[in-house]
Amino acid sequence: MTQPLAILPIKSFDQAKQRLSETLDPVTRRVLAEAMFSDVLVALRRSQLIERVLVVSGDHGAQRIAAGYGAMVLEDHELGHNEAVALGLARALELGAERALLIPGDCPLLDPGELDELVSRPAAHRSVVIVPDRHGTGTNALLLTPPDALAPAFGPGSRYRHEALAKRVGIEVQTVAVSSLGLDVDTPEDLTAVEGVLESSRGGAAHTRGMLRQLSRT
Repeated sequence: MTQPLAILPIKSFDQAKQRLSETLDPVTRRVLAEAMFSDVLVALRRSQLIERVLVVSGDHGAQRIAAGYGAMVLEDHELGHNEAVALGLARALELGAERALLIPGDCPLLDPGELDELVSRPAAHRSVVIVPDRHGTGTNALLLTPPDALAPAFGPGSRYRHEALAKRVGIEVQTVAVSSLGLDVDTPEDLTAVEGVLESSRGGAAHTRGMLRQLSRT
């Protein structure tokens, strides 16, 4: 199976995690977004099956962090998440990638082993693998073969939208739960869930773990 190019669309850290504004101030939200993004990059770097990572962002801080982990960077003009995804997929095709893995920057628990299991799943020549969020309705990752197999449409209810899009264009679709990809951080409840996992485990998510430990001391 051809190794996929991983694509991370990252919005400006200053605008990130607005739904946490009732519990976290702007500086803390930015630091949290940076920590989670760094942990995702670490997991991708430790993957045995993903060699290339493309970060799509207009945030210079995100671009510097990405470059520090050996990722390619594509400038984004902050037109929206789906627009950033489209830019990343177009660049993947330009780079000759036969598969693309769209991955979020706010899943700090991402496990390299689970990631490798995901991308090594048998798939048809034209196919999409959908990884839902923990609620089962959103989409936390898409594995597209080839990168233009369908035009992603993220947002509320996107899991079912992506399943319908795949069927409409006649490509194979698999919906696969991946525990370390199921939990993204958008709400205070999500953050509490991540804290619970980190408190009951050792290792992994070092940046987010350290940031939350510092936050608990303030």
